[in-house]
Amino acid sequence: MHAHDVRFPTSRTLDGSDAMNPDPDYSAAYVRLLTDADDGHEGHGFVFTIGRGNDVQVAALRLLESRLVGRDVAATLDDLGGVWRELVHDSQLRWLGPEKGVMHMAIGGVVNALWDLRAKRAGKPLWQLLSSLTPEEIVALVDFRYLTDALTPDEALGILRAAEPGRAAREAALLDQGYPAYTTTPGWLGYDDEKLARLCREAVAEGFTQIKLKVGGDLADDIRRLRIAREAIGPGIRLAIDANQRWDVPEAIRWIEALRPFDIAWVEEPTSPDDILGHAAIARAIAPVPVATGEHGANRVLFKQLLQAEAMSVLQLDATRVAGVNENVAILLLAAKFGVRVCPHAGGVGLCEAVQHLAMFDSVAVSGTTESRMIEYVDHLHEHFVTPVDVRDGRYFPPKAPGAGTEMLRQSIQEHSRAE
Repeated sequence: MHAHDVRFPTSRTLDGSDAMNPDPDYSAAYVRLLTDADDGHEGHGFVFTIGRGNDVQVAALRLLESRLVGRDVAATLDDLGGVWRELVHDSQLRWLGPEKGVMHMAIGGVVNALWDLRAKRAGKPLWQLLSSLTPEEIVALVDFRYLTDALTPDEALGILRAAEPGRAAREAALLDQGYPAYTTTPGWLGYDDEKLARLCREAVAEGFTQIKLKVGGDLADDIRRLRIAREAIGPGIRLAIDANQRWDVPEAIRWIEALRPFDIAWVEEPTSPDDILGHAAIARAIAPVPVATGEHGANRVLFKQLLQAEAMSVLQLDATRVAGVNENVAILLLAAKFGVRVCPHAGGVGLCEAVQHLAMFDSVAVSGTTESRMIEYVDHLHEHFVTPVDVRDGRYFPPKAPGAGTEMLRQSIQEHSRAE
């Protein structure tokens, strides 16, 4: 196992800037798993951060080395549900969470690297590998502890079995038509008005039917920027906003009411990501404007409660915030149980490459639909990945290369890693 502190200086151009994160440097606490097999395959995964603290995340990854090195490869990859439970429920590591924060995300990094390795050995992209598993095999990946008041294993099996007959047709449609995308590329808070308007027009020309703007710094500025964006894109394009946890509950309600005239597609992260009741209060007050959240959701339990409380209408899972593929499978099953659409969070460095696999698996084998669903797209740093995303005409086209899409070019790792 090798871990790397990889950072990109995106703060220089204010790419990724928002009301809570004015100067992010997109970074990856990056992990590589090597084996002594003669097939040459490696497992690659990462945890996304925005600069300072990436070294702490790398240190957490390295704490897991003793739990991985020396295992039989085939036996490990055949029981990734068991491996997930073993790592997440390690009593000493668990004390650092439990099931949240730096250690939980580190487990997600190595779990995603194991899935990358398994998919490469199977000769399939991860979305296709997951979609080929039986309902029983998928359910075995999930830890249902803390979930059975909302979703039982039998209910999960029912969801997956109901979707099973149409898998082949949906996979063929996905390969032919792609998966809908929306873009945040125009919307960073640090961009000037001219750049905002230009990027909005370019997004529409590139086929995107929804764009998203960051808000929450200053209300007058937000009104001006949304007016510019709406004029640039016209009435037929959806316009979402993202506050990145900036407001408390009463402030969120007042602010969103002031922006309602711009025909808001959704409001994202209007308050603390842990405030379930706050999200529910905002959702009731601003209806029918949908509340979207999830990119900072720490674990499946938080998502369960947000769904139970009817606190969100758009679930935005993230590929590296929770403990990897297994926990995201649980979250997808919860969303299907509650009938809430999934529009994954992406952007960053490598998040688009990683999360597309989860959304595509969902459309083939879980929810069985792409209706009203979109994957976020941001045009940053894709050139650093072995299998960069293929986004055309406002749609993600499925990767065909084996793996989870998480492998970074060796040269990029070397050039952007911080010295020890």
